[in-house]
Amino acid sequence: MAQDLNGPRLDAKSGTAKQLVVFLHGFGADGNDLIEIGRQWQPWLPDAAFVSPHAPEPCIGAPMGRQWFPLTRIDPNERWNGVCRAHPALDAFLDAELARQGVSPDNLALVGFSQGTMMALHAGLRRKVQPAAVLGFSGLFVTPAGSVPDPVADAPLRRPPVLLVHGDADEVIPAQALFMSAEALAKAEVPCQWHLSAGLGHGIDGEGLRQGGVFLAQSFGLPCPA
Repeated sequence: MAQDLNGPRLDAKSGTAKQLVVFLHGFGADGNDLIEIGRQWQPWLPDAAFVSPHAPEPCIGAPMGRQWFPLTRIDPNERWNGVCRAHPALDAFLDAELARQGVSPDNLALVGFSQGTMMALHAGLRRKVQPAAVLGFSGLFVTPAGSVPDPVADAPLRRPPVLLVHGDADEVIPAQALFMSAEALAKAEVPCQWHLSAGLGHGIDGEGLRQGGVFLAQSFGLPCPA
């Protein structure tokens, strides 16, 4: 349910929200992990409200953190089953937050990190109204393994612009996931840009934040930041 998700928020710098940027954190973190990025982007996105909900489940092995779904690496379809199970609550939260802020659904952007990127891509490409953008750091586009039905064949995906950002030294989700995800998105006819940060591990660097901020501004039809 929508009320099961909540987290820190930043009001639009201008005082009136015209866009909504939703951060989706990674495995073992919580909404506080990403919300400060909104402060860095506020000069470029003055009319954007920011929210960073805590994932719905306590994290296995990290009792102070949260998870969108478990990660045990036992079941090859664990990620696919996980994003599918977590999707309805996230989708309901997005609808409720858009209504709360008075923002139209086409002015929504989803920004994920790691497991949050998996959720951002899964949910963003399945919204009833296509969002303005999906930005994913250090994550991947989850598709089913083996004989599980192909999600693209089952239902057409929305095609918002997507930017994937990854470190070439990522020790948690290898950089190869970036290229595999970009290829899978291209097959689904989803426009995808990507940026590879040299020497970066599983994290977000300054250049990735700059690239992401420029991408969101352009996706919202705003002037390109200097």
